[in-house]
Amino acid sequence: MRITALRATPVAVPYRTDEVWAFGRRAGLVSVLVEVETDEGLTGLGEAAAYPSADIVLSVLRSLEPLVVGADPLRIEQLIQRVDVVGTWHHTGSSSPAIAAVETACWDLLGKTCGQPLVNLFGGRFRDRVEFFHYVAAAGADAVRAEGRRAAEAGARVCYLKVGAGELAADVARVAALRDGAGPAMGIRVDANEAWSPGAALRAVRALEEYGLELVEQPVSGRNLPEMAYLRGRIGTPLLANESSWTRSDQLAVIRHGAADAVSVDQQMDGGLLNLKRSAGICAAAGLPVVKHSLGELGVALAAAVHVVAATPNFLLPNQGYGALLTDDIVRGAFGGPLENYRDGCLDVPDGPGLGVGLDPDKVDRYAELYRTSAAEFTFHDPDALTAAPALPKR
Repeated sequence: MRITALRATPVAVPYRTDEVWAFGRRAGLVSVLVEVETDEGLTGLGEAAAYPSADIVLSVLRSLEPLVVGADPLRIEQLIQRVDVVGTWHHTGSSSPAIAAVETACWDLLGKTCGQPLVNLFGGRFRDRVEFFHYVAAAGADAVRAEGRRAAEAGARVCYLKVGAGELAADVARVAALRDGAGPAMGIRVDANEAWSPGAALRAVRALEEYGLELVEQPVSGRNLPEMAYLRGRIGTPLLANESSWTRSDQLAVIRHGAADAVSVDQQMDGGLLNLKRSAGICAAAGLPVVKHSLGELGVALAAAVHVVAATPNFLLPNQGYGALLTDDIVRGAFGGPLENYRDGCLDVPDGPGLGVGLDPDKVDRYAELYRTSAAEFTFHDPDALTAAPALPKR
């Protein structure tokens, strides 16, 4: 079998409410769907988050063509080594989502060739369902309270809320509202996206801890691991590394510094599913649980991650997903996409060969057209953020 072509389709899928973080907001997410075609008529599916933009992903995919077209897609290690070493893409970063999409499509082809779901190729089922948190948009207190109730009614075990607002009082009010709406049993994970200095983080976390936090995600710069370790030793809530831990080398540094109680790992930012499995293994050796991170994904990348997570023991905590925000998806059937496709915050592992999901052509066409006509609405577009002079940390 040989690869004959790479085909890329950017799509834009709306959210039911804007996603808001410390420096902007977006009305939906953009992904680039990747189809790897072969001379035997099989096509493998992959998906790249539009990080840092769809244009960059598309440019990287074009640059990969001389390295990929003509290669055997079942020799996945060999192919990715060619990309990393001959193509000089071993410096992970903005190139990684495109590479991960191609690697995922090769795994899909391998699963289809041998008639096995990917979970069996990554070690077999350790679990049959994969759990996700309920993403609560950082809105006003009343809206957050209502979303907390929605999460509890949907059977979610953990809610996730962005913090790092201009004033600590606003963060406290939202977390208090979430606790009120979701009830006493709900876990609350807060994410500051590096917005705080160490001193401000210590003050903020201590103010929020009375509401019963499950994890505090990346409250300070991910580039200052000694300060992460300092903060970790002075708060009562476990600290989750995120921006500091997207690659295997980053995770090794987090472990060496004792900078986190749990580690966020990401197949897109580290170039593929095999590296996601390796990341979990590195952290398992250090006795740390891992959480799957997401830059925003649809059903193809989500299914790929679900297979690996299901086959890997130390994904012990709810993972990042966008089901609470998305209005739709681009795969056939009821996998991924909107919240109603989840059961108690969980997705079943697909049991078809390869990824076990296929594209819905009508939806792909619809959301590809939406990308062509309205792409700007699906990037972080807050006018106030665009005209400000933002800096990290915020305080």
